[in-house]
Amino acid sequence: MPESAADCGLLYIVATPIGNLGDISQRAADILARVDCIAAEDTRHTQRLLQVLGLHRPLVALHEHNERERHESVLQRLRQGESVALVSDAGTPLISDPGFILVRAAREQGLTVVPIPGPCAITTALSAAGLPTDRFTFEGFLPTKRKARLDALKALRHESRTLVFYEAPHRIRETAVALAEAFGAERSVVLARELTKAFETFYSGTAEDVVEQLAEDDYAEKGEYVVMVAGAPVSSEDAATEIDPDELLTVLLREVPVKVAARMASELTGLSRNELYQRALALKA
Repeated sequence: MPESAADCGLLYIVATPIGNLGDISQRAADILARVDCIAAEDTRHTQRLLQVLGLHRPLVALHEHNERERHESVLQRLRQGESVALVSDAGTPLISDPGFILVRAAREQGLTVVPIPGPCAITTALSAAGLPTDRFTFEGFLPTKRKARLDALKALRHESRTLVFYEAPHRIRETAVALAEAFGAERSVVLARELTKAFETFYSGTAEDVVEQLAEDDYAEKGEYVVMVAGAPVSSEDAATEIDPDELLTVLLREVPVKVAARMASELTGLSRNELYQRALALKA
């Protein structure tokens, strides 16, 4: 067994195509060809990719149902000097896919984690959506229950950043209706389906337009979706009166204790008192 972290194997986080196999990078293919083992979300899916690449590597299953129990065996391989590649079924691992438990544990143990960048459905969709991308927030998958989904969307109605979600095809029409209800019929919405594949499709317009486009498309419930919603408009008045929490805390800390400063800042900004308390402590230090 290696005596130091320098003797341990490397954990590669390898991005794979989200549809079009031509999007595999040369670096990703080279890493997959030379690692001792590949930890895959679905070994059958990854085996098909390896066959296309003409590769034969040992595979172990690492998915959301077994990661907590199996990640230690992967760490053991790394400690013994083996190199391991982590892949998901499509795109960049850990983006709404398994791997967080493994990567966190590897870093905690001083093992080296190497990202191999490549396709990601979020950035692929945003690049062609025609929505603002200077600021956006990824919210993952929406709740499956209708009321919970609508409540989650309504909680984001005042968010000024572009919103990005993943959604399953069998729920997309229902979700589009919820978008119109939560954000208003005129909010700009873009849906991306089957990205990089032969039947790649974008639905765009107002929320009401997108509901109609989905209703008219017999193939709408085929393929995974990236859902993008324009952020809420920020009025000039809102922008002028927006308070920078760190500046506010800096002023308050000149006159009052940390705890009092955090409470006063919370009342003025609406931000979490605990969050502001931690910020105040850092500023005080």
